[in-house]
Amino acid sequence: MARLFVHVEGETEETFVNQILRPHLVNAGYHNVSAKLLGNARARTHRGGIRNWPSVRQDILRHLRSDQEILSTVMVDYYALPKDSDHAWPGRDAAPNLSSQEKGRLVEEAISADIAERMGVAPEASRFIPYVMMYEFEALLFSDCQAFADGIGLPELGPQLSVIRSAFLSPEDINDSPLTAPSKRVTALIPKYQKPLFGNVAAHSIGLESIRAECANFSDWLTRLEQRVFL
Repeated sequence: MARLFVHVEGETEETFVNQILRPHLVNAGYHNVSAKLLGNARARTHRGGIRNWPSVRQDILRHLRSDQEILSTVMVDYYALPKDSDHAWPGRDAAPNLSSQEKGRLVEEAISADIAERMGVAPEASRFIPYVMMYEFEALLFSDCQAFADGIGLPELGPQLSVIRSAFLSPEDINDSPLTAPSKRVTALIPKYQKPLFGNVAAHSIGLESIRAECANFSDWLTRLEQRVFL
């Protein structure tokens, strides 16, 4: 059985992988699932942004080359990815007119091809299965607004969260300016919102199946992980 190594950009995603994804994927057949922050994220003085692609690529390749039974993935936010000069992630600035789902998948395909080229294999055999969220982890929590509100002990906020959700085709689309990112919408309603704690309590309440039903990119990523476990 394979092991899965998940590169994540923040502590919220790290906790989500360890507490929610790991049990599901171990049940699907993985021997182990572990998360690692991209770079020394806890030591950053500035929390925004993600490490440049050459640096992240080096970490991914090191893990893949050191263990032939490991699969690797990333869970990152499209709009936080560097897009300029030598720091750019492949595909990040190549598709301004595509839909949000298409943008995420374009970057996934581009970084997969880059890893595969350096591994000397076809992309589908590279053991690298990325996931690029369009905005933030909090977007996933709008998959079930009442369960979100119930999970954090504020059931009265369910209708207000639902109003936000109803304005978008998918939770993965929730954003329309830098000032209205999903986390900012949540903190506007819940000023004391603590992202790692509240976010994952809410995710437990919502459940993976509800998130998969509402978030096509997330569901596609989880399906690919499930399908690769015994390959």
